[in-house]
Amino acid sequence: MTYTTLLTSLENGILTVTVNRPDKLNALNRDVMTDLEKLSKEIETTPDIKAAIITGSGQKGFVAGADISEFIGLSSSEGMDLARKGQAIFFSIENCSKPVIAAVNGFALGGGCELAMACHFRIASENAKFGQPEVNLGLIPGYGGTQRLVQLIGKGRALELLMTGGMIDAPTALQYGLVNYVVPQEELLTKATALLQTIIAKAPLAISRCISSANAVFDNNRNGYEVEIAAFGDCFDTDDMREGTTAFLEKRKPAFTGK
Repeated sequence: MTYTTLLTSLENGILTVTVNRPDKLNALNRDVMTDLEKLSKEIETTPDIKAAIITGSGQKGFVAGADISEFIGLSSSEGMDLARKGQAIFFSIENCSKPVIAAVNGFALGGGCELAMACHFRIASENAKFGQPEVNLGLIPGYGGTQRLVQLIGKGRALELLMTGGMIDAPTALQYGLVNYVVPQEELLTKATALLQTIIAKAPLAISRCISSANAVFDNNRNGYEVEIAAFGDCFDTDDMREGTTAFLEKRKPAFTGK
């Protein structure tokens, strides 16, 4: 696909996606959100893409928030429509059947923090900063930030960040469980790529069912245990399950085909 605000590079099944508005610290605007919507569809439907990394251009900003100039003059109903659309786009990333990692290379604030949290997990550079500073504008997060932040770091810590509008640094984000790893910036994409190489070497259908089953924990409309039971059973009908178990018993490396 062709994107206005994203740079993409596909290598060995891993799509590296760079939000490219460096003069605005990669802030989210309508064009970026439109591109992210297209991106989630491309990842999902392109067989050659096995996994994706989302990062930001430059060394200062992953995504430093939303483009506030686009908020001016919106009515309540227009604000709700904006949030509803943003949530739908981020849900499509969160529910992607292929692993998506956020490689946070600087400021991840407001909508940028929300984007990072919509990814399946996060790796941060040492200079990364996280926050939901919307209260400073008389707003709250609208793209799922109030929900995912509580899920990831707990209600007390989340409410402190939401109500103070403060930021946390990368070591604190690691301590809170918001990120999985903190690495020097020059090692960020290498670390993310290495993790995804390990993941995509596993059975693709099992990976997708890990994602859907884990996401069901936070879906009040589904019983996560029942989702797990169904996904577990589905695996028994796959060639990959037969290959994986046979390879284990034969003490050899499995050759998964995603079937």
